[in-house]
Order: sequence, then structure tokens, then C-alpha cells
Amino acid sequence: MDAETRTQIEAAAFRRLVKHLMEDRPDAQNIDMMNLAGFCRNCLSRWYQEAAAEHGTELGKAAAREIVYGMPYDDWCARHQTEATPEQKKAFETAFAQNVGPKT
Repeated sequence: MDAETRTQIEAAAFRRLVKHLMEDRPDAQNIDMMNLAGFCRNCLSRWYQEAAAEHGTELGKAAAREIVYGMPYDDWCARHQTEATPEQKKAFETAFAQNVGPKT
């Protein structure tokens, strides 16, 4: 497989992942994703922002989140986010430290 084809396939797979998270499983809470898999929608948006920067394209945090969430972040939270339990919050602290790093 040539590099251009690989990039096109990877981009299509990423778009399908984002569609799945936006449309098929908006009920999948970020905190649960982070606790189980070590990443969430916010991670995807940060990675998108970092990739844009690596290619010389400035993309703000809010704009990157809107790409991944399919709407402004605050709208997503109002429509889909539920209150985390104390257990979820505790597990998140561990997952965040292991996968993202210390909070700053």
C-alpha cells in the first residue's frame, strides 16, 4: 500500500470513529472511556489540534473540540453529559495521570 492510500484510509477510519462517537454512541461518557481505554473525545480533539500544529495549521482548543464533538463543547455537555459518580471521578484521577500526565 502506498503512503497516500494509507493516509486516506487512516483518515476515513478516523472520520468513522468520530461519527460513531457523535452519532451512534453519544451515550458513551468521556469519563467511562477514559477510565476504560485511557482516552476520550477530549483526547481525540487534543490529538487533532496537535496534528494540525505539526502541519503548520493553528487550531484552537474550542475549534478542535467542535470537529470531534460535531457541535460546540458546551452544547454537547448540555445534551449528553451526565454527572459523574464519586467512583468514576476517583478512577478518572488514576486514568488521567497514567494516560495524560499530571494535571496542570
